[in-house]
Amino acid sequence: MDTVKQYSLRIGSKEKHVFTGRSPRAAALKAASRGLKDNEGLIKLREHSRKKDGKWRLHVFKGKVVKVKKPDNAPDWMPNMINKPSVKKVRLDKLSKI
Repeated sequence: MDTVKQYSLRIGSKEKHVFTGRSPRAAALKAASRGLKDNEGLIKLREHSRKKDGKWRLHVFKGKVVKVKKPDNAPDWMPNMINKPSVKKVRLDKLSKI
């Protein structure tokens, strides 16, 4: 069973927010739904644990949020239009220093 990992959102050279998820994509979807991107329009998430080679993984995604109609089985309190995030992985960088 996978464990929940922590990912830090990098904006420039600073790490601003921490997102959790079983996969980097899950954390990227959370960041995209909040509209958090860097100046280049990318979502950069650094994994909190190092790999065996002693380097950190920096997962880079391109993301957006689109407004869609609510599903037919949605509860009454939900608005008619909801935000749906979508992300696509661009690359995986390896960092020796944070």
